[in-house]
Order: sequence, then C-alpha cells, then structure tokens
Amino acid sequence: MLSYIEISKKNLRDNFAAMKSLVRPGIEVVSVIKANAYGHGQNEVASILEHVTDRFQIDDLAELGLLRKVTGKPVLVLGYVASDEIVEALRLEGTLSVYGADRILEVNEAAKSLGKTANVHVKIDAELGRQGVLPEDVGTILDALRRCEHIRVEALYSHFANIEDTSDFSHAKKQIDAFQGAVSTFRTNGYDDVKTHLSASSGIMMYETNGGVSDMVRPGIGLYGMWPSDDLKARFSRDDFDLKPALRWVTHVAQVKMLPAGHSIGYGLTYITAKPTKVAVIPQGYSDGYDRGLSNVGEVLIGGTRCPVLGRVAMNMFVVNVSHLSSVRREDEVVLLGEQGSERITAEEIAERLGTINYEVTTRISPLLPRVIV
Repeated sequence: MLSYIEISKKNLRDNFAAMKSLVRPGIEVVSVIKANAYGHGQNEVASILEHVTDRFQIDDLAELGLLRKVTGKPVLVLGYVASDEIVEALRLEGTLSVYGADRILEVNEAAKSLGKTANVHVKIDAELGRQGVLPEDVGTILDALRRCEHIRVEALYSHFANIEDTSDFSHAKKQIDAFQGAVSTFRTNGYDDVKTHLSASSGIMMYETNGGVSDMVRPGIGLYGMWPSDDLKARFSRDDFDLKPALRWVTHVAQVKMLPAGHSIGYGLTYITAKPTKVAVIPQGYSDGYDRGLSNVGEVLIGGTRCPVLGRVAMNMFVVNVSHLSSVRREDEVVLLGEQGSERITAEEIAERLGTINYEVTTRISPLLPRVIV
C-alpha cells in the first residue's frame, strides 16, 4: 500500500481510559467521532471504542448512516439535520439536537409518522452565540414540548466557549450559571430527570474532576492523543495522565534524484537549489490533506531523520531534501505525521507552522486514504 493512515488501537483505548479516569463513576462517556473521527477514520475508531464507550457523537445524517454499519450504540447527532432527513435519522435511532419550537414540532411529526417517541437533547446557547436556544427563551421550547406527545427530552447541553487558552475562567463561570439557570427552569416544569452535558475534552479537564458539573461528558480531541491547548497540557500532563497520539500518516518515496545547482523546484519557482541537491519525490499533496502552507517550511521523516520540504506542495506530490541521507531508495517509508524511529512530527508542530490548531491538521486528512488499525 502506497499511502495510508495507521490508527493505534492501544493508544486510542489508553486515551479513552485516561479521559474517563478524570470523571466520577457513573458519568456517561460519549466518544466524539464526528468529522471522520477528527480525520482518524469514523468506523475504524468506532470499532475500537465500541466495547468501552457509552455512546458516540457525530454531526449529521450521513455520518449516522455510515456509523450504523458497525454499531448499535446510542448516537447523538448534534449538528443540523435537514427537515426532509429527520424521519431517516429517527429510523436509524439517532438522538437529535433541538433548539427551536419549529424544529421540535418537525421532530414530533416525524416520530409520530414512525409510531415512536424520539429522544432529543435541547441545546442551550449559554454565552457561546452559536447553535442553541437562549436561556431567556427556554419558555418557548417548553410551550412547544407541551404540544408534543412523541418527544422525550433526555438531556440539556451546551458547550464552553473559552477554557483552553486562558487563565481567566470568568466567562466559563458565566456560561455554567446561564446553563444551570436553563436546567432549573426545565426541572421546575416537570423535567426532574433530565440529564446534562457541557464538557468536551478541555471541559472534562477543568470542570468534571472532583465531582463535576455534568451527567455526561463528550471527549473528542483527547481521545486521539492530542491536547486542547498547550496550557492544558502543562496543567495536566503527568506520569499517571498521558495522552498518546493515535495516528501515523505513512507514504513511500516515489523517486530519488540529484538536481544541479540553480535548479528550480515546484510551481512558482519558490525554491532554487544553491548547490547540487539530492531530492525525494513524495506522492502526497494538498488533495490528501497535506497543506499547501507547508511549502518550504514542512518536514517529513525518512529513515528516522527529518527532511525539509523544498518548493511548493502540489495537489498530489511534493519534494523533500534528502542530501543528508547516505541511503534513500524508491519506496522507502515516509512519515508525514507521527513517529519513525526516535523522531516524531506532531499535529501541534504542523499546526504551529500553519498558524492553525491541531484539530484542523488531522480532520483535513483525506477520507480517501485507507485507515489501517494496528
């Protein structure tokens, strides 16, 4: 196989256990595998976590349909599902997010047509300004629910806006207060047993230890061995709590050759050799998710050694300098992300070079690349 993504079963399960260790017994753990499991491979990851997680969370109907090929576990569908897709989402036993009276009525009618009751989670926009109902508008949701016999509100949820990269948690406290106010309103209107969830990986680290604030938690980035931020890594990384990258992006050298001094490399003539240079052609590019922003600044691993990218990353290939390697041959292994020998290229390192975050680095890896569980 020329190019593929390796997924470490052990690291993924170890990361799950590490995240679960932070919360009190009895808390439900919802493994977030949306966006192709942050680029790792949705169904491959689901098959690994199937026997340890309580639920999965994905974004939309397409992901739900794919997921149902490998698991019967409860699934939260927290993104937007189009009106004409609601019946199919309920048929596939998806638990939908609702946050408006019109959506509640749509879900109720869809459930009625199927002769079933739909479990839903109500999204509260607690100072995030994104998807959800504002706490002061919860009354409209309650009014709509009173007219619906085919809906069961299983949980209320929200999402923290800024706890990864700050030491000022005043906004998070404001969010918790707003969310709990909405929860209180629901409970005083007969929803005594409604569950709650607020925390993704960063929230778990900051607010779900020592008792916590939620009945359910939604680890995402932490499952894959990546940290939500350097600040949280500095706070929580220790011998008894370690996150291990679960992904290794592998390809193989397509060509090795010598270029003379003064020779251009790649589109745009952005790199000209200053001296005779031995180069290797790497058969991956921005169509595979290897960002064009890594042109002239990225590195890959060959023979456990870093090799710098020369020239622009193209759609399907780029070139690296291998002059410092005494031996490199066609079809030698190349690692774009992950470990090789004693060296490692991390998603965080790539993100820093691109001016983005580790989430984006892995989620943009092409889903067409085979995912191989190791």
